[in-house]
Amino acid sequence: MSKSNNQDQSVTNDDKSHKVNKEKNNTSELNEDKTLEDIENTESEIENESEGDIGSKLEEKNEEEELKKIKDQLLRALAENENLRKRTDKDIEQIKKYGHIFFVRDLMSSVDNLTRAVEAVPAEKEKLDEPIKNLVVGVEIVLQEINSFLEKNHITKINPLGDKFDYNLHQAMYEAPSKDYDPGSVIEVVQPGYLLHDRLVRPAMVGISKKVDSKDEKKDNVKNI
Repeated sequence: MSKSNNQDQSVTNDDKSHKVNKEKNNTSELNEDKTLEDIENTESEIENESEGDIGSKLEEKNEEEELKKIKDQLLRALAENENLRKRTDKDIEQIKKYGHIFFVRDLMSSVDNLTRAVEAVPAEKEKLDEPIKNLVVGVEIVLQEINSFLEKNHITKINPLGDKFDYNLHQAMYEAPSKDYDPGSVIEVVQPGYLLHDRLVRPAMVGISKKVDSKDEKKDNVKNI
């Protein structure tokens, strides 16, 4: 009986130890599984954090690029507005200075006619009848006021008698030999010209001197004889 009891007891102990070992193995396997799971979770978290960091960095980079684009567009718009303002100011200044040039050009014909009328008056005005003399005096006063008005508005007369011919300001009507003037000089002003500030309204129509030929000198000598 004692042998059988001992045998039963040893079997029971073996079973217990086997169960304990099995439980240990199961616990070990569970711990290993849990450790693997923790590692996987940690790696997943790291990957997620890395992806999140990369995403946030990309977003920040995109925001910076967008900000740069907006800043560049703003600077370009400001520069264009400034250039437009300068062009507009320049155009306004040009219009103020030269906008009435066509009016001045048309007015010059009337001024020329009035000047010719005054120049045609005889030198001895006192001999004229009183009504005619008063009319002449009135015309002269009007011409003086017109000339004063032209000067105030920066309209300058070009009267280049004796000056060198300038194709920018003068228009040659004829050329004639002259001993009194150097070749290429203005010997007669047929019609005066006008400038508005520095812009030509009308060129002066002039006669120009040229060198006297030997043939012309011989003709002059023959005439003098």
